[in-house]
Amino acid sequence: MPDIATLAVFCAATLALLVVPGPAVLFIVTRSVAQGRSAGLVSVLGVHAGSLVHVAAAALGVSALLAASATAFTVVKYAGVAYLVWLGLRKLLHRKAGEEDGAAPAIARHSRRRMFWEGFVVNVLNPKTAIFFLAFLPQFTDRHAGPIGPQILLLGALWIALGLLSDGAYALTSSALAGRIGRSARARRRLDVGTGVVYLGLAAVLTGEKA
Repeated sequence: MPDIATLAVFCAATLALLVVPGPAVLFIVTRSVAQGRSAGLVSVLGVHAGSLVHVAAAALGVSALLAASATAFTVVKYAGVAYLVWLGLRKLLHRKAGEEDGAAPAIARHSRRRMFWEGFVVNVLNPKTAIFFLAFLPQFTDRHAGPIGPQILLLGALWIALGLLSDGAYALTSSALAGRIGRSARARRRLDVGTGVVYLGLAAVLTGEKA
């Protein structure tokens, strides 16, 4: 296993990366603002359940295959793009009942199971996450300290633990805006449009990445 000094450096580098908002953070923030603290925290759990898949893949060498195969990368990339486009268009085009006559309908509430799985799918279908784990985690392993696979699993577990804390903080902070948004139909509509734009923007970023 990596020594304590290596683990400390890994944790510091991980926190530095986690505090920079990326696709997962944007997803969590939009969910938290739209539906409150519980929705944000469930989304955090879904996102990091997806991280477990990438960590396991990195440990088993599947991510290496993904990095080497342009076809595999392209298939996963565009599956993720299609999902984000679908989420974005649904937000942009959907008008809630009563919105046209000026009423203030309640924000649609998705089930916790649905929110969890949406976070899971968004993260699992992001090939950049798989490539990132493949490139980042092995840098902190030591071939002389034992098998590489278990070391990657340990580092991945630390990443997820720190990610839960960092993303959870984002969810709690952004959910403070949920009540203010909920009282205004216009603000809710703007949030939907903003969320749709975020999803479509993430899809555009993924599309622009070279396989």
